[in-house]
Amino acid sequence: MSQSADRRALMRDYKDRKVEPGVYAVRCQVTGQAWVGATPDLATRQSGIWFSLRQGGHSCASLRAAWNAHGEEAFVFEVLEAIDDTELGALGKTSLLVERRDHWIVALGAEGLRR
Repeated sequence: MSQSADRRALMRDYKDRKVEPGVYAVRCQVTGQAWVGATPDLATRQSGIWFSLRQGGHSCASLRAAWNAHGEEAFVFEVLEAIDDTELGALGKTSLLVERRDHWIVALGAEGLRR
C-alpha cells in the first residue's frame, strides 16, 4: 500500500470513529485543584489542553499558572462522565453538556473551563 493510500485510510478511519461527548476534569495532583470542562469529543480533549498549556496559551489563567508552577507531570486528565447523545439534537447535546459540567463544578468545588 502506498503512503498516500495509507494516509487516506487513516483519515477515513479518523472521520468514521465514534465521537463521545462528555465532561472531564484536569487535576493538579500537587495542590488538589481541579478544572472542569465539557467537550463534544472526549478522545481528543486532553491533547488539545496539554498542547495549549505547553505553548503557554491556554485561556484559563489559574490553570496556566498551576501548570507553570508544578509542571506537566503534576497533572492528570480524568473523564468524569460520558454523555449518550444518540437521542439528542445539537442544541440538546450542548445544553446537556453545560448542565452536566455545571453539576461537576459544584460537586468538586472546581473552576470551570470554557472548552
